[in-house]
Amino acid sequence: MISESALQQFRTSLRGQLFTPGEPGYEEARKIHNALIDRRPAVIARCAGVADVISAVNFGRSQSVVVSVRGAGHNVAGISLCDGGLVIDLSAMKGIHVNSATRRARVEPGVTWGELNHDLGAFGLAATGGFVGTTGVAGLTVGGGLGWMVRKHGLALDNLLSADIVTADGQLVVTDSVEHPELFWGIRGGGGNFGIVTSFEFQVHATGTVLAGLALHPASKGMEALRFWRQYESTAPEEMTNGALVFNAPPELPVPDVLRREPIVGIGGVYAGPLEEGERALRPLRAFGPPAADIYQRMPYSAAQTMADFLWPRGIYNYWKSSYLKSLSDGAIETVLEFCAKAPSRRSVVVLEHNGDGAMSRVPEDATAFGHRNWPYNFLVTAAWTDPSDTDINIRWAREFWTAMQPFLADAVYVNYLGEVEEERVRAAYGRKYDRLASLKAKYDPTNFFCMNQNIRPARSASETAAH
Repeated sequence: MISESALQQFRTSLRGQLFTPGEPGYEEARKIHNALIDRRPAVIARCAGVADVISAVNFGRSQSVVVSVRGAGHNVAGISLCDGGLVIDLSAMKGIHVNSATRRARVEPGVTWGELNHDLGAFGLAATGGFVGTTGVAGLTVGGGLGWMVRKHGLALDNLLSADIVTADGQLVVTDSVEHPELFWGIRGGGGNFGIVTSFEFQVHATGTVLAGLALHPASKGMEALRFWRQYESTAPEEMTNGALVFNAPPELPVPDVLRREPIVGIGGVYAGPLEEGERALRPLRAFGPPAADIYQRMPYSAAQTMADFLWPRGIYNYWKSSYLKSLSDGAIETVLEFCAKAPSRRSVVVLEHNGDGAMSRVPEDATAFGHRNWPYNFLVTAAWTDPSDTDINIRWAREFWTAMQPFLADAVYVNYLGEVEEERVRAAYGRKYDRLASLKAKYDPTNFFCMNQNIRPARSASETAAH
């Protein structure tokens, strides 16, 4: 229990807001993107700046309570919210500073990718990271940072130049490739295990108008369309980052009637390069079938960043399963189409990403803590529904789908797509890097203060190991 006097002292130390159960604003403050997560923290500290973050870390440590850290609150597993403990809420820290001359941007941890690229667009610039605009910069970057320019410019964390981090002992550490390089290695992929990043410095890129959208096919023609896409991806230029989606058309999506009678297979993404070359590169994709609808168009990158947001709205129930694919085989395609045809919810979406064979794959495997760079395809099933009484049937469908996909899946997963954060799956996300990360965790967070995350437990010392 937190004493009233300790709570009041903490409240007066903050420049930001503090919420406790029963107070105005508490119920709204505890909501995150996924409505399936319903937890009741004892305290939510909405930080206004770095001093508030330090104060919150010191308070959590002094009170010996469970602590979680919230950026945009988008993570599907709900790791930004805890029961009965302290939420260090960074969502109000929205600072963005752009240096257009050096093509660098400094970003605070409450910023989303949509917000960042909105501001960068004023300078003809863009940051790689994020397939959905509502995703937070902070959580996505420290776990990896797949996005619409991953093949051209790599992961978000590959473009991270430096970071400011509040560690578990309440100290602010500035880290880059020279200062605290091992910590810098760890935060580029190791998630929130080593501290709270309060500032990210990114290299950003000249990116004006892009070609973005989807070629839409009825699922009854999905096998042919996905086979074609598999072949197309083998020669697609690096300026093209795209994937395939299987989903049902929402009412707001203007599509012909044939695409409302069955699920849709959408193939496409973003071409970030010379537009005339992009038109030529996209011509085979847009001509195959032909598609029932072609919604590719020229748009600012900031618009492309948010074009898929409607498929994953805030405030509905979500449950995800994911792994990298060994290959996009005919058997994998058949299984995807079979399960999508019997999805219990029209809001569920299945994603097949093609991220490899580009800038991400050229970064040396040991350069960062990011777990897996060499699997070209990623499989993600996002079960989504609106009625809480449908929870069991949707979760069961996602689990059965993932089980049926096992022959085609690698024993590896993108850490940001973990819908459940059991140790076995976290180890699968990091592979052989897990032990190095556990040693780093023991150095910077030996008590596992930051445990509400895709958790890496601190490595035991030799004496501790002998005692056990």
